[in-house]
Amino acid sequence: MRRLAQLLAAGEITSTELVRRCLERIKETEPELNAFITVDEEGALVQAAQSDERRARSQALSPWDGIPLAVKDNISTKGLRTTCASRFLRSYRPVYDATVVERVKRAGLIIIGKTNLDEFAMGSSTEYSAFGVTKNPHDPARVAGGSSGGSAAAVAAGQVPWSLGTDTGGSIRQPAAFCGVVGLKPTYGRVSRYGVVALAPSLDQVGPLAATVEDAAILFSLIAGADPRDATSTEARPFALPAWDPQVVQGLKVGVPEEFFSSGLHGEVEAAARSVLRSLEEQGAVLQPISLASNEYAIDTYLTLVTAEASSCLARFDGVRYGERVPAGDVNTMFAKSRGAGFGPEVKRRIMLGTYVLSASHYEAYYEQAQRVRTLIRQEVARAFAEVDVIITPTTPTTAFRIGEKRNPLEMYLSDLYTATANLSGVCALSLPCGSDARGLPIGLQIMGNHFQEELIFQVAHVVEANVERVAGFEL
Repeated sequence: MRRLAQLLAAGEITSTELVRRCLERIKETEPELNAFITVDEEGALVQAAQSDERRARSQALSPWDGIPLAVKDNISTKGLRTTCASRFLRSYRPVYDATVVERVKRAGLIIIGKTNLDEFAMGSSTEYSAFGVTKNPHDPARVAGGSSGGSAAAVAAGQVPWSLGTDTGGSIRQPAAFCGVVGLKPTYGRVSRYGVVALAPSLDQVGPLAATVEDAAILFSLIAGADPRDATSTEARPFALPAWDPQVVQGLKVGVPEEFFSSGLHGEVEAAARSVLRSLEEQGAVLQPISLASNEYAIDTYLTLVTAEASSCLARFDGVRYGERVPAGDVNTMFAKSRGAGFGPEVKRRIMLGTYVLSASHYEAYYEQAQRVRTLIRQEVARAFAEVDVIITPTTPTTAFRIGEKRNPLEMYLSDLYTATANLSGVCALSLPCGSDARGLPIGLQIMGNHFQEELIFQVAHVVEANVERVAGFEL
């Protein structure tokens, strides 16, 4: 990204030219990939012309002024369609920007379009979209991951230099791993959720996806920070771009949880992760076996809580104020018919599960018990970080699977086996490429840090990245 900024600053390329190149690349690849739901060609070119005018007056808003960005389609963009990949909101145009959108616009970034996702961010493959499946740029027969599959695929295919996604149980890191890009799930509260269509408010976070660690760090620096409109956001520790130091791994205590290297982990994924660990050890890091035994219960806990919160959050979609409406003779029938027509099967499944666990007869047995287990998971993660600086694991048990391969919802949910713990405990976690399997499919490595330790995990990821071949990204 620094090279693009330098070219723009020197006048060797204009923002308009850069946007046109992105639009051309999108037109070349979209018929196959389906990474975007909405491409705002006219609006992007207007924004680009405004950026060029600012630079001509030496009034650039930031070094990144004029660089295009894609935004996941569950993040509100004023006047630009925001569908959540659902029939319910296929014509919805917000009247305001999400805080993260305000902040990137303030830096002069150009919103080129809205990317595909699993409907209302409920999924791990971007197969549950009312606008079709997003395909993996490395193998169109395979999924791009989810729910931020469109955001990851757009970066991996070189359609845009970077993008924004959301992560509730792995929805940035898992598609980043499948597509061979870098994706960060920030510490809970470090980025405002205002204007993000909620799936599970106690778990959701907005984060960057980019081709390189530094690019992800730059984008994160633009969106991080407290927001009075989001009571869960905090400025406990302001983020500054790291001064990249390869010596950061000297004496670094790296936790290696045995539970993440057990049965179910594909051999090539394990080999790639262990190769990185050996490399870090050779550079001075100290590998320390740890136990995160509670991870065995992370998926069950996550699914119980996320369905409960989703059931509550999606109650607002009733066909009255906005969205799909099916006329009926009475209000209750109109509610039922509108929700039946507007929501897809996975959303309906999760609403029903969530309603069940929140019911009076099952609340204590399921929801309250899940909250207790979540506390145990948080405590175990806190104990681990009292002993180590970072925790390194594979991001996913396998590389990208074939489209249509996981018909059983339980199999799909297990795609978040290694990522949900970071959301449940609120810590930060980053995925970056660490090699490829025999088919040429990217393998992702996850680096977890304690609360507000984004700078550290970016630093460690930067060291890892220096020894790994880049597998995707935007090119001029």
